[in-house]
Amino acid sequence: MSKDNWDIIRAKYVASAVRADQYPQPALIEAAFIGRSNVGKSSLINSLCRRNGLARVSSTPGKTQTINFYELEAKRVVEGEDERASFYLVDLPGYGFAKTNHNNKDQWSGFISKYLSGSENLGVVCQLIDIRHKPMDSDMECFNWLRSCGLKVQVVLTKSDKLSKNAAMSQKALFKREMGLKEHEIITYSSSQHTMRGELIERIMNALSANGVEQKKSCN
Repeated sequence: MSKDNWDIIRAKYVASAVRADQYPQPALIEAAFIGRSNVGKSSLINSLCRRNGLARVSSTPGKTQTINFYELEAKRVVEGEDERASFYLVDLPGYGFAKTNHNNKDQWSGFISKYLSGSENLGVVCQLIDIRHKPMDSDMECFNWLRSCGLKVQVVLTKSDKLSKNAAMSQKALFKREMGLKEHEIITYSSSQHTMRGELIERIMNALSANGVEQKKSCN
């Protein structure tokens, strides 16, 4: 990675929450990660931060049941000077988990939607989707709801190493077409090979630094 590109140099867990009064202080700008259960979200977070075990990886879908906050420090060198920025990476519970009853699903949608529609510090939402499948109804519903809230969404196609290069390119084109995405709004990622790690960090940092946090529209 070149010196003028951002990199994550420090990451630590700071808090878990299901209510706004449990969110960490002081407030920092936030990048949230959301996706279907078992999409590889914890593995991607560990890869992005280069910290195995930072986010716990579970074989049980829907294991994450709280909003987990991690404080990250990013650094780049511009004209010989260090530039640093701190932000919260916010790990949201997975949607579409099969082993959760309706009451838990209602609770999930309640406190997750309150966070997403109510956070004044949310700069970007990274929606993770398994590249091996077609866009599922729950993925499309989540994406459309995030957009209706006026949130900036970066689609991340996970597990790209499970497909050949040509197959991965075809799947990316499918998602672009089905979701109406521009090239800079979608990226492939392999947590095991850290493929596109630097590019994803750059996109997150660009979104966070673009004129601060954009004013979001209200949504229901």
